[in-house]
Amino acid sequence: MDLSLKTESFTQDRRDWLGSAHGTDAPVSVTLDVSKFTKATHYPNGFIKSGIPLGKVTVTGRYGPYDGAATDGRGDLVGFLFTAQDVDARGVASTAAVGSMLIHCFIREAKLPVPVDADGKTAVAGRIIFV
Repeated sequence: MDLSLKTESFTQDRRDWLGSAHGTDAPVSVTLDVSKFTKATHYPNGFIKSGIPLGKVTVTGRYGPYDGAATDGRGDLVGFLFTAQDVDARGVASTAAVGSMLIHCFIREAKLPVPVDADGKTAVAGRIIFV
């Protein structure tokens, strides 16, 4: 029997970036390419923050952070990460994580963890409303 002390970390998922509950009943399951995220920006505490804008990497079909200048497919905004994802469990970074993405919702732009440019907003116009 192992009686040694073990610790586990948790984070509180902030969703104040959501403008309403509209669309939260139908998130889409996605696989995140963790190598596309920057630790200091996207998961400083080991969890990729909810509200991160996502783009789809065309070669792998996985998702990474939206970047209007990216040429790997992430230059097109497709949705927002709905729930924070643990990608650095016990100090060992994952290469992939399964998460959920909102593709139809209201967003409080000022509360997003990272900004979205005008091109990103245009790409999701009609599905995602920024308030």
